[in-house]
Amino acid sequence: MATGFRTVGFKGYSVKFSPFSDQLLAVASSANFGLVGNGRLSILGTQLGTQSLLERKHFDTQDGLFDVSWNEAHENQLVTGSGDGSIKLWDITLNSHPISKWHEHKREVMSVEWNYVTKASFVSSSWDGTAKIWNPASPQSIRTFSEHQGCVYESAWSPRQPDQFATCGEDKLIKLWSVNQPHGKSIATFGGHMDQVLSLDWNKYAPEQFATSSVDRTIKIWDIRNPRGQLAMFGPFEFSVRRVKFSPFSPHYIAAAGYDMSASIWDVRNGSVVFVHDAHREFVFGVDWSLFHPGAMATCSWDEQVHLFKVPV
Repeated sequence: MATGFRTVGFKGYSVKFSPFSDQLLAVASSANFGLVGNGRLSILGTQLGTQSLLERKHFDTQDGLFDVSWNEAHENQLVTGSGDGSIKLWDITLNSHPISKWHEHKREVMSVEWNYVTKASFVSSSWDGTAKIWNPASPQSIRTFSEHQGCVYESAWSPRQPDQFATCGEDKLIKLWSVNQPHGKSIATFGGHMDQVLSLDWNKYAPEQFATSSVDRTIKIWDIRNPRGQLAMFGPFEFSVRRVKFSPFSPHYIAAAGYDMSASIWDVRNGSVVFVHDAHREFVFGVDWSLFHPGAMATCSWDEQVHLFKVPV
């Protein structure tokens, strides 16, 4: 049974558990499906084992929010990516304005992720075709990476190499980068999807491996030591998968959420589905695993619902 909270008037795009507290959850959402209008960052309080999921605070923005990431070095801070190209840093102990703001991206910021190894920087990616590295103490980005053609949907840090991150995009490609690489050139390119690559996530227990999902309705598993082909493929499904997320407690399970209005858990060893959460009534854009409670998960959807539930893995 799922615990729910409604983000009234705002469509959910991203949901993230706090890395510091087992009772905090952040949701990035947008009015009018993110096409026009305001955004909202909601901080929710969770209590596993009860039927309560309550809003502790929210921050409204002038443009839609598409992603959120907790500051790995500061328990009360989060960074958000916005439809107007801006990135904002928030402190949940304050009541209104962001404590920092950057506006270098020329189009919508689709993803933000804090580096959970060094904890000193975060990466963003945008519809403008670039990924950027930021330090919260600097008024400008540190570096810009711009080989993709079209939107860069997601950027994600390697769990083992603190200087490396991967990106995926509209050009059907996945690229591996190092912040130490001269001239900002990618160090590897992976091709094999037949359409736009919407999401990627690293396997924390097999840190050479990552998963991607695509408009071609497949999920693929890759190894950075072999850019020529994927290790495994699941699908094609009936609909595209918008988000993939490896379990933080096991190398074997991956969550997938998307346009079939559900979130499902897959066993990557044999390609079997071990759980399906099908309580949403619209596209599911956000999915995350709790870092404290094995099997505890959250989703957010265009049906304006945030769900908290437990899966048997």
